This record gives sequence, structure tokens and C-alpha cells, in this order.
Amino acid sequence: MKHITKIYGNGVLANDDMNLELAESEILAVVGENGAGKSTLMKILYGLEHPTAGEIYIRGEKQVFKNPQDAMKSGIGMVQQNFMLLPPFTVAENIVYGNEPRKSRFLFDRKKAKAEVDELSERYGLGIDSNLVVEDCPVGLQQRCEILKVLYQNADIIIFDEPSAVLTPQEVDSLLDTLRNLAKAGKSIILITHKLNEVMAVSDRCIVMRGGKHIATVKTSETSTKELSAMMVGREIVDAKIPQATPGKTVLEVNDLVKTGEAGKPILKGCSLHVNEGEIVGIAGVSGNGQTELLHTIVGLMQADSGNIVLDGKEIGGLDVRSIRETGCAYVPEDRNTMGCALKATLSETMLMAHQYEEMFNHKGILKHKTAAERFTALLEQYDVKYSTLSQLSGELSGGNLQKLIVAREMSHHAKLLIVSEPTRGVDIGAMEFIHNQILKQRAEGGAILLVSSDLTELLKLSDRIYVMYDGFINGELKRAEAKPENVGILMMGGSADD
Repeated sequence: MKHITKIYGNGVLANDDMNLELAESEILAVVGENGAGKSTLMKILYGLEHPTAGEIYIRGEKQVFKNPQDAMKSGIGMVQQNFMLLPPFTVAENIVYGNEPRKSRFLFDRKKAKAEVDELSERYGLGIDSNLVVEDCPVGLQQRCEILKVLYQNADIIIFDEPSAVLTPQEVDSLLDTLRNLAKAGKSIILITHKLNEVMAVSDRCIVMRGGKHIATVKTSETSTKELSAMMVGREIVDAKIPQATPGKTVLEVNDLVKTGEAGKPILKGCSLHVNEGEIVGIAGVSGNGQTELLHTIVGLMQADSGNIVLDGKEIGGLDVRSIRETGCAYVPEDRNTMGCALKATLSETMLMAHQYEEMFNHKGILKHKTAAERFTALLEQYDVKYSTLSQLSGELSGGNLQKLIVAREMSHHAKLLIVSEPTRGVDIGAMEFIHNQILKQRAEGGAILLVSSDLTELLKLSDRIYVMYDGFINGELKRAEAKPENVGILMMGGSADD
């Protein structure tokens, strides 16, 4: 990719004279903060966006990609962060979908499809049963299915976009092995990730981007995570020193919570946990094992079938969301776009959400706009949110800045219990450092924090205790000193602490 520049209609310069080279059998990592231009550059390579200026060459021949189909014809494939699979179909059916082998014009050759998929799986060491139904597969196998789809399309260049976001430690190790095997087989890999330990473990070279520009290209063997993070954000990242927790009284107590979903399927199977003052309690688990439903039940978005929830000595099971918040609960939801804000609301309106009835902002039903504006301006500055005006729409902020805004709103009210779900999903290392420091500050001030994250590194760093969820129940509890990626990963997959 030569001298790629991308300017959007609103004048935003996403890529500024970017160059990228990728060799055969190479694993190239591309890293940078949110808004650095990584995704835009990859969208241009995959035909989803068109450059304002610049050229793309594959094996020396100039290419113009009007759409992803053009990119695929040139041997470029992309494994998306959000899987594009058909859950009721088998692995083989998903992989050949759209390019099925046929016995005749109207007859699908199922036997040949299975044979072709099995041969691909064996050739690249992916080890997946092509007869499995996708909705019955764990996340790691679903990702292998996505990789096989790309290989079935004869891709020689494969882009991976945040591929380890929802994987267990064991599945991450398997993914990295897969990337190495693909490279050995002659495939060229581009890896987009925020996880610098993965960059160091698997890549040959690394491109660092900042503000749409190329900052550096380095051999992975000649750099470090510390150096890469400093290049990404333009300053040294200092790991926060986390003192020993001194827990106080119990703030949240959940006892034997049971919840049944659609068609009588159990979602929560007798979950019990507690969170004390001055401690961070993590919940680990592969996405879809009941973590979201557990939090929704605690904050009043769902009602449990049985069990009880006590917040600051008061039974809150069955109360509505507002009553639970007023009892002393703040909540940073996992999906900032649909549950954390309204994208078409202004920043001022988003900051006010769930607090518009409080005396600070409300006098006899009339909002105190001036007071709110002064308060919100100070908060956004304190939390280093980059924005233009309070009348700007929430949807116009970058993901990292929107996340910091929601964290600022929820933390600023110093609730007795702070529930934080996926606090740094999709944010860069600078925003991650800031959010972690704010969570630790809340803990130091005696706050009780319940933290859910699919990033195990984050959980292990911040949590004083970790509960592990599997298939709707608590499969284990570990203290900070006991919690290691290996034993947490075993519990995440349904094993026991003794395995």
C-alpha cells in the first residue's frame, strides 16, 4: 500500500500518506490508539472503503478494489471481530455458503462440501469437525470456522481484526498456533490487536500508527511491549502500583440466584457472590455463560425466578432500575452504544441520563442547564474526553472517548456499588490506562466494584478476587494470589480447580 490517504466528507483525515508492505509467509501486526487509522487502512485494503489518494499493489500489479469481492479475487480475506456465521448450519455448510459444490445446477453436493472442508481443516491443522452445528460450538471453534471460510475462498493475505477479544487463554494459545501454521503454509497475515503480548508472541514485524500517520515499523524481535506502547500514545505508560486490598463491610450480597430463559432453558443456576467495600471483584467467563444476565438481574433490568440480592443491607430483588440506582448502584454496561447512551443524544443529555431527577440538576421539574453544563464540562476535562461542544452528538465521539464519558458519568456519583462490564473493550492502551486508574481510585476511596471483562489480563491485574462463570453457574472463586491464566482458563471451560 503506497501513500494511502483517506479524507472523509466531514474533513476528518483518517489516513495520512500511509505505506504498508507485507511479505509472503509474514505475520505483520498493526497497532495504534483508537482513531489511529488502523481499521480505515484495513477497510481500504479489503475494498470496504476507497482511498482519497494512494495505490495498492499485489505481487507488483496495481489493484483497484471497488468492493470486498474484488479484494477476495486478488486473494485477500478478512476474519471479522464479529463472526458472520449462520448458527443453525453445520460448519461445512457455513464454510461453502455462497460457493457450494453442486451435483447439478440446483442440487448441493453435501458429501463433497464435507470432504473439501475436512481436507482444508487437516491441511492447516485447524482440527474442527465439519459436521458440528455452529450454534453448538464454543467461541474458539466458531473462530476456526471463520478462518476456514477465508481459506476456502483461496485467500493468500488474511486480515485478523481483534481476533482474541472473546477467547479463553487456552483458545488464544490455539489461535496464535493457527497464525504460525498459516504463515508456515505460505499465507501472509495482518494482525490488528490492542494486546501487545500477542504482538510480541506471534508477529515478525509491527507497524505503529498514531493520528492516521505511520510512526514506526520495527522488527518484533528488536522491540518490547513498553516501547510499542510508548510509540502508540507518544509517552511512557506506567503500570499502576496496586496496594493490598483492605476490604470493609459487605456492600453486595447475591444468594442462590436462579433465572430461566426462553423455552425453559436455565440461564442462572443458583449463583451466589459478595462484594465488600474497598475491593474489586472480577467475574471471568467466556461470553454467553450468564455474566450479562447476572448483571442485568442485579441492576433491575431482569427479574430472577428465585434467590435474593441485598445492596447495602437492603433487599433490592424485584425493585425497578431507578430504585436500585438510588439505593447506591452505578452501572457501566458492556455495550456503550445501545445501553450506555443514545447515539443521537447530545453529550449533555448523555451525561444527564439517569440523574435528571436529582436535586443537583433539577428544581421542581425544571432542569438546571447552567449547573449541568458547568458540572459536565469539568467532568469531561477531568476524564480527558476529547469533544467539541456539549451539544455534540454522542455518536460523533470515538469509541474510547464515548467509553470515558460513560465511565465519568457513572463514577462521578460515588455510588456504594460500581458495576463495570467490559470497561476497556475496543479502547486503546492510553484510554485503558486511564480507566483502570479511575477504577483503582474508586477502590482506594472504599468503593465496592464488581468487574466483568472478557480480557483476562485486565481481570488478573485489577481483581482482588475472581469468580469464574460457566454455563450459568459460579464454577470457582480465586483470590488474587491464586488466580493465574491457566487455572482461570480451566474453570472458564468447565473444568475444576483441581484439574
